[in-house]
Amino acid sequence: MNDFLTHSAYISVFISLIAFYLGSKLFLKFHFPLFNPLLTAVLLVIGFLKVTGMDYKDYNEGASYINYLLTPSTICLAVPLYEQIKLLKKNYKAIFLGILSGVVTGLFAVYVLCLAFGFDHASYVTLLPKSITTAIGMGLSEELGGYVSITVAAIIATGILGNIIGESVCRLFHITDPIARGIALGTAKAMELGPIEGAMSSLSIVVAGVFTVVFASFFAVLI
Repeated sequence: MNDFLTHSAYISVFISLIAFYLGSKLFLKFHFPLFNPLLTAVLLVIGFLKVTGMDYKDYNEGASYINYLLTPSTICLAVPLYEQIKLLKKNYKAIFLGILSGVVTGLFAVYVLCLAFGFDHASYVTLLPKSITTAIGMGLSEELGGYVSITVAAIIATGILGNIIGESVCRLFHITDPIARGIALGTAKAMELGPIEGAMSSLSIVVAGVFTVVFASFFAVLI
C-alpha cells in the first residue's frame, strides 16, 4: 500500500480533488460556514496522510501539478471583470482607494504584530503576502527572503477565515452594496453572492496583488 502511494505520481492530485469534492458536497448539504470546502479538504488530506502513512514530501511532489493551474486560473478571473467594466469605470475611484487602504492596513497590521511578538526578518516577510492570491504571494515571499511554504499556509488560512466570517461581518455592519461586498470577500464566496460581487472580487485580487508587491518592499525593511 505504502509503495503504491509513494510511486504513484498522480495519486496526490486524485486525493486532493476527491477531498475538495467531498468538502464541497458537505458544504452544499449543510450550508454551515465551518464546513468550508477548502478547510474540509485540508483536514481530509491530513487524515489520509496520517492513516496511510504516506510521506508528506511524496504527497507534495505529486500535488505540485495542481500548482500549474494557479496562474491561468487567476488570469481567467478577468472574464467576470470584463463583463462589469462599465460599473468599474463608474466607481473606479472608490474601488481603488478602498483596495489601497485595505492593503496598507493589512501590511501595517502584520508589521505591528510581528514587532510585538519579536519575529525575525524572514518570519516577518513570510506573512506580508498573506492577503493576496497564492500565485503572487509565493513569488513575493521568495523574493523577500521568506518561507514560501508558510506563506502558502498563511494565505490559505486567511482565505478560509475570510470565507467563513466574511458574509457575517457584512451583515453585522449592514454592508449591502454589491461592489463593497465583492471587494471585501474572497472570489469563491463573492461569486456565490452574485456576478457583480464576483467581478469586483476578481478585480481586488489583481489590484491588491500589485499594491502588495509595491508596498511590501517598503514594509520589508522595517524589521
